[in-house]
Amino acid sequence: MLRAAKKLFKSNYLFTLGVIICVAWILAAVCAPLITQYDPIIQDLAHRLEAPSAAHWFGTDDFGRDIFSRVIYGGRYSLLAGLVTVVLAGVIGTFYGAIAGYVGGRIDNIMMRFSEMILSFPTLVLAMIINAVMGSNLFNTLFALVIVAWPKYARLMRSVVLSVKENDYVTASIALGASQMRVLMKEIIPNSINSVLIMATTDIGNQILMFSTLSFLGLGSAPPTPEWGMMVSDGVNYFNRFWISGFPGLAIFTMAVGANFIGDGLRDLLDPKLRKEF
Repeated sequence: MLRAAKKLFKSNYLFTLGVIICVAWILAAVCAPLITQYDPIIQDLAHRLEAPSAAHWFGTDDFGRDIFSRVIYGGRYSLLAGLVTVVLAGVIGTFYGAIAGYVGGRIDNIMMRFSEMILSFPTLVLAMIINAVMGSNLFNTLFALVIVAWPKYARLMRSVVLSVKENDYVTASIALGASQMRVLMKEIIPNSINSVLIMATTDIGNQILMFSTLSFLGLGSAPPTPEWGMMVSDGVNYFNRFWISGFPGLAIFTMAVGANFIGDGLRDLLDPKLRKEF
């Protein structure tokens, strides 16, 4: 696998580019105090709405705050939201779908009807309703994103488990006296997880976009928190000053594209049919 991964880096330039983009954003967010010279929250009305310059690389917003600093610090919230949502939704959906697919029968039907009930709602609308009911803050926004995201992981995991549980090594494990829990944890899930990992990697960009959309609508982090979606929203009334929403929008775009490049590369690496090429 390590050898195949090295070959993937050399042969798949989009995967390599995606890794570079995502790692660069993560490092920038972690090292934000070392990269920026302005506080992302403190206002400076004497320098409001200034265009990009040597003093302010990305210009300033309507409160005189340095947009470059806000974009770098904003990565902490947007990247955290994407990663936390994908990890929690992936873990919940993986175990939920694995149990449903392995147990089967009436339990499977009940569990999957419940997940389909959540999927029947438009994702953004349901997230907005949950967030509006619970209140607008970072925790509630993440909770809403997890609620609307986990069913798709459950459906994918269940579909893979239905195939994997028919394999001979699962039958042999049961014949040797392994408990149902051991078979599920040692045989079923490890051999079904690849598809979920690929989806999770690709979904990071989608969740960042969803979090930014909720923030744009005023249902994400509370002002003056530097968050990419909220920064795009701040620039709605200043179309003639592209830098206010343009640079945060570019940050969202590059991170989403980078995550999708990584997901496509992992699919090539983990898919048995495509792995032969490596």
